[in-house]
Amino acid sequence: MKKIASFCVNHDTLTPGIYLSRVDGPVVTYDIRMVKPNCPPYLPNAALHTIEHLFATFARNSEDADHVIYFGPMGCRTGFYFLVTDMQHNAVIDQVRDIFRRIAAYEGDIPGAANSAECGNYLEHDLAGAKEWAAQFLPVIENWKPENLRYPS
Repeated sequence: MKKIASFCVNHDTLTPGIYLSRVDGPVVTYDIRMVKPNCPPYLPNAALHTIEHLFATFARNSEDADHVIYFGPMGCRTGFYFLVTDMQHNAVIDQVRDIFRRIAAYEGDIPGAANSAECGNYLEHDLAGAKEWAAQFLPVIENWKPENLRYPS
């Protein structure tokens, strides 16, 4: 079988940041890499789950909500994929930065995690951990620009 594109990225040279993963017609996939691959610690499941709920909620309630297709975790627990359509790279970077700021400062109930009817694993969340990981990631992307979106070689 042919290797999928994400398995062709050299994970030995990849560092935290925001990368353009792929373009499939109008759908653009961004790799939001919070942790250097193969270098623990990885995102703990509960914090990763909470970041997913908060980011998806904030993105789908933003002025760009109609352009958001998906936000979800990588199985390796080093980051997330963010799929959008009809957005400029700089707008995506700005949105990612804004949402991670909001996560780092968030106080309140975790959206979609009140009970088993809302979430398939509603008991496994960690708001404090999500806030901490978001705060650690912010300096990495503070000055990120479209020219930084290319994977390192």
